[in-house]
Amino acid sequence: MKQLGLQFEVIPSSAKESIKNGENPIEHVLRLAEDKALDVGKSMKDSWIIGADTIVLLNGEILGKPVKEQNAYQMLIKLSGKEHRVITGFCIFNTNTKESIKEYVKTRVTIKELSDEDIRGYIQTKEPFDKAGAYAIQGIGAFMVKEIKGSYTNVVGLPICELIEALSRLGAVKLFEPPNLQQG
Repeated sequence: MKQLGLQFEVIPSSAKESIKNGENPIEHVLRLAEDKALDVGKSMKDSWIIGADTIVLLNGEILGKPVKEQNAYQMLIKLSGKEHRVITGFCIFNTNTKESIKEYVKTRVTIKELSDEDIRGYIQTKEPFDKAGAYAIQGIGAFMVKEIKGSYTNVVGLPICELIEALSRLGAVKLFEPPNLQQG
């Protein structure tokens, strides 16, 4: 968003990132995105709040953020040579009107076959920690991404194209002013 010239402030939410029983992956990311937006929005005035949550989904299993090397290793073994989905839900909340919208974006990502050396070496970089699915496509983890179908920025963690479209529909942002063309 900074690259687009938009001014914003990052305020961490204290919303709990837990999965509720019976909740499907899309319901999960949309609920967490809304929880985060409403949590931050309760202390803000005259603001548009964006909450977001990203998950990695492999064969119906949500791969969260690894906290230990063994967690990261197991996730990367599971992803090796397979296609998975990255799903991000976002919620845009207006603190004045108390209205919100929620949307989600899905991207398919294929990871190359990873050797044990690839996995152990990547874990030693410490990059997999605090990353859904134990990899960062925008960092060193790019070495393992064989194919992507869909939004790259979604895999990074925030689907910028779709987010800006939603913000524009709501009147929250206007990226470009139309040129003042003179006929002569």
